[in-house]
Amino acid sequence: MTRGTPRPAVAYVRRARDLIDRDYAEPLDLDAMAAAAGFSRFHFARAFRAAYGETPAAYLTRRRVERAKDLLRSANLTVTEICHLVGFTSLGSFSSRFTELVGLSPTAYRDEHVRRGGPPPIPGCVLMSWTRPPAPRTPDTASTEKPPDAERSYRSPDRSTEEGTP
Repeated sequence: MTRGTPRPAVAYVRRARDLIDRDYAEPLDLDAMAAAAGFSRFHFARAFRAAYGETPAAYLTRRRVERAKDLLRSANLTVTEICHLVGFTSLGSFSSRFTELVGLSPTAYRDEHVRRGGPPPIPGCVLMSWTRPPAPRTPDTASTEKPPDAERSYRSPDRSTEEGTP
């Protein structure tokens, strides 16, 4: 038998990985990730490493840095704002982890992208309004009725609205 995570355990560990992918910007600790998988923290850490080849903390850090790279390329936000948006609480930790994984500081990474002729950054206010997830629908806010405009038939602007006119 080969070493590694048994097949059924991978499905449970995948739940925790999905939690990390979805909530990477939130403060996640090993206990929360282990709870998502339904394992003790120690068993979860071993199973995650066996399944994905890295610790849960390393995966979370890598995921946060990947998102920071996207924001550095596309957003007109400061490095500090990006640091906090992706879930780091310390600018120093963010910069050192980013440099360790990417090989450039966050500022140097952004400068390199601009130097290579990347598209201009999107203003932060616009980016945040476009990337903000919609509010969850609840039975109180969900509606099955069509808006009043939906009942009107479409008429081309070049056609007359009078009856009988072609």
